[in-house]
Amino acid sequence: MAMLTFIAMLADDLHHLVESQSPVDLNRLGEHLPYEWIEHAVRASGVASIRRRRLPAQQVVWLVIALALYRHQSISEVVDELDLALPARNASFVSKSAVAQARQRTGAAPLAWLFHESARNWVAQDQAQFLFKGLSLFAMDGTTLRAADSAANRKHFGAQVCAHDRVGSYPQIRAVTLTAIPTHLVRDIEFGPYCINEMISARELIPRVPANSLTVFDRGFLSAQLLCNLVSGGENRHFIIPAKSNTRWDVVAGKPGDQTVRMRVSQQARKKCPELPEFWEARAVLSIDARGRQRVLLSSLVDRRRFKAADIVSCYQRRWQIETSYHELKQSMLGMELTFRSQTVEGIYQEVWGTLIAYNLIRLEIAKAALQAQRAPEDLSFIRAFHPIQYELTWAAATRSYGKLPALLTRLRERLKQLSNEKRPGRSCARAVKSRPFRYTVRYLKRDLN
Repeated sequence: MAMLTFIAMLADDLHHLVESQSPVDLNRLGEHLPYEWIEHAVRASGVASIRRRRLPAQQVVWLVIALALYRHQSISEVVDELDLALPARNASFVSKSAVAQARQRTGAAPLAWLFHESARNWVAQDQAQFLFKGLSLFAMDGTTLRAADSAANRKHFGAQVCAHDRVGSYPQIRAVTLTAIPTHLVRDIEFGPYCINEMISARELIPRVPANSLTVFDRGFLSAQLLCNLVSGGENRHFIIPAKSNTRWDVVAGKPGDQTVRMRVSQQARKKCPELPEFWEARAVLSIDARGRQRVLLSSLVDRRRFKAADIVSCYQRRWQIETSYHELKQSMLGMELTFRSQTVEGIYQEVWGTLIAYNLIRLEIAKAALQAQRAPEDLSFIRAFHPIQYELTWAAATRSYGKLPALLTRLRERLKQLSNEKRPGRSCARAVKSRPFRYTVRYLKRDLN
């Protein structure tokens, strides 16, 4: 009974607190996502709302971003708890069908424009603090995402075909990202149906790689066309990529462990791209990992005075941070859910763009908090920063200040400084593959032949 009385008193106090707040200023949508960006994204896509709606296109953009932050909640709960719908006299809530129709009217184009605009600006912020000898560090790699198992998604995206013609349980989206290594911000992305080869997506990303940059690749992207176009298609753009076991070259200069090599471009590649030369050169650096395994790294950083062999090896070792960003994006943000929410193809594209914007928004705040604490961004825990941001946005909506949602993230920087990753001790025993135990004992019955 006392608990019920306390809840009633708290509800009355919150009611008076909410009523005392000034009207929401919709022209101030935060420090990192200005209202002008969202307004331009909506108008450039031709989906601006002419009539007054409770969920105009501008609010839908925020809704899609919020859906990525609250994957464990339903869409209706996100709309209600964050109070994203504009107020109306005759309605206290927005129906599910109205939310679905609002998302369909808006489409994916405004979210795509907003991602590219925000990513370009956010990566450029504080970029000078993370340069490697004057170059911006990027990593390019591929990953897959799972879509909801609907007929439309399966027809458009397709799925992996395993042995014995077994098809994957869920439709899959293939993506190739260009990620800033120091901050984990996703600078650019190409994604679509699973049948699209990663090399095709990588060729689309190469012209958009910024100047004065160093991009680290996985060995699967070793291609003369890809790497030559990267170097020749922009100003001061370089690469690091491991050589394959069957890669052949002739030594031009250098000493063992750090040589300049020349490789022949295949006739098939020159037929597809006649601009390619007959030969291309790279620097081959020998690296040895902690397990004693040897790997040869090919790079366009041929200035040995400025770039030591150890510098190239250390840059390649940082490539694995892109795998960490994939884990944060696919597991931590999605709340261990198997798939995205949307059942339609357009909804999936819209949701992917919104998820990327939300991820970059969190990573941007972590990077700024790390600079203030004079630490590296990867030293701060993503998951321990993600949860306070969720709670802060919910509280902001409860106090009717959701018009300043991104600006409220700045308040968390002092707290984010304390959320460092805990260093785990090293493995005490060697890895071993153990046999899988049987669940039931198998019994053999002898039949009576008499």
